[in-house]
Amino acid sequence: MREKNVWSDRFEAERGRLRAVALRMLGSPSEAEDAVQEAWLRLSRSDSGGIDNLGGWLTTVVGRICLDMLRARTKRREEPIDGDGGEVPHADPAAAADEQAALADSVGLALLVVLERLTPAERLAFVLHDMFDVPFEEIGRIVDRTPAAARQLASRARRRVQGLPDMPSADYERRKGVVAAFLAASRGGDFAGLLAVLDPDVVFHADADAVRLGSLAEMHGAAAVAQTFKGRATAARLALIDGEFGLAVILGGELRVVVRMELGGDRIVGIESIADPDAIAGFEIAYL
Repeated sequence: MREKNVWSDRFEAERGRLRAVALRMLGSPSEAEDAVQEAWLRLSRSDSGGIDNLGGWLTTVVGRICLDMLRARTKRREEPIDGDGGEVPHADPAAAADEQAALADSVGLALLVVLERLTPAERLAFVLHDMFDVPFEEIGRIVDRTPAAARQLASRARRRVQGLPDMPSADYERRKGVVAAFLAASRGGDFAGLLAVLDPDVVFHADADAVRLGSLAEMHGAAAVAQTFKGRATAARLALIDGEFGLAVILGGELRVVVRMELGGDRIVGIESIADPDAIAGFEIAYL
């Protein structure tokens, strides 16, 4: 009992910082409280003897809880309920307004708006590193990435927060235009339009799950790829996949296939179709 009281006291000493982390991660005071309380429950159930750095351990736990909550929130937005636009009603609209006003005061309204546009992993990397000075080694463990990849997530988020595109403006718009043109030509059954954005030696690969959905496992050459994609992308959406332009295929309200594209200049040189649910779950996807 004495040991539990000691941990309780130390947790309370960390509560304010943990709530600040969760608040900036989630953008909701009530959800931030839920995340902090969940962290306490996990601490109370853990083997406390194995925790050398309680502050770091709690930051990691809260980060993972917030990441799961953000990802669950994204999934709910992908599957809106008919008639309500996918919004989850607050039990007390006045309380919801008060929560958002308090958060805007503490974070800044402009920053709050930009944070909402980041992917969950970008938001976590930016908040933990730039606002709370958490090392990239620790952030990488939370998002299951290398420290270098975590650094890239924070850098990309930082540029977006500063109002800059993820790539130099001209290059960003050029790449977006190439993939958008591919999508439009595919939807419209425009064979010539597809050839115009495909490299003559383009290579297509599909994983085993995509093959089971009806895809060919491999194709070579612009003509073969254009013929296959002609009139096919009706369920696809333009998206950023781990920061690179590609397509996300939504079937029955669920993300079923991710199409990654490799560009060389103004042409697509490689296409990869991925339908493995575990692989898809590992991507950070932002719909455009």
